[in-house]
Amino acid sequence: MFNLPTDAAVHSIETLLYSISTVLYLPVLLGIAALVLHMLVCFGTFGAEWLERRRGVRVLVATAKQEMAAVLTAQEGEPGLDARLERLVQRADANGVRRLDAVRFVVRVGPALGLMGTLIPMGISLAGLAQGNLPKMAESMTTAFTATVVGLACSVSAYVLSLVREHWLRTDLTEIAYVAESHLAAQDHKPHLVRAGA
Repeated sequence: MFNLPTDAAVHSIETLLYSISTVLYLPVLLGIAALVLHMLVCFGTFGAEWLERRRGVRVLVATAKQEMAAVLTAQEGEPGLDARLERLVQRADANGVRRLDAVRFVVRVGPALGLMGTLIPMGISLAGLAQGNLPKMAESMTTAFTATVVGLACSVSAYVLSLVREHWLRTDLTEIAYVAESHLAAQDHKPHLVRAGA
C-alpha cells in the first residue's frame, strides 16, 4: 500500500532518465562524426608538418628566431633582455602546447563518446526487444558496437599523434632555449637561465 507512491516515483525517474539518454543519442552520434573529421584534419596537419621537418623547416623555431631577432634589433642596449627572451620562449611553449592539446583532448573524449554511443543504443535495443521488434534491436546493436570501435580508434590515433608531437615540441623548445641563451651570451657574456618546458 505504501509502495505505490515509491514505485510511481521510481518509474517517473526511470522514464526521465530514459528520455534524457534518448535525447542525447543524436548529439552523441554527431559528436563521434565530428571527432572523426577532427582527426582527419589532425592527420593532414601532422603530415604537412612531417614533410616540412623532412625539409629542415621547423615553424615554431623559425618564428621564435624571427621574434628574438626583432627584439634584439628594436631594443638593442636596453636592460631586461633576458626577461624579454624568456617571455618569447614561454610564448613559443604556450603555442606548441596549444597545438598539442588539439590532439590530446581526443584521447579522453573519444572513449567517452564511444561509450555513450554504445550504451544509449543498447537501451533502445532492449526496449525494442521488450516490444518484440527484432530488426530495431539489431540496428541499435550495430550502431552501438560501431560507435565503440570508432571512438576507440580516434583515441588510439590521437594518442600516437600526441606522442610524436610532444617529442617534436620538446626538441623545438630545446633549440629555442639554446638560441635565447646564445643571444644572451653574445650581449654581455653573463650566465643566464632560459627555461623551456613541454
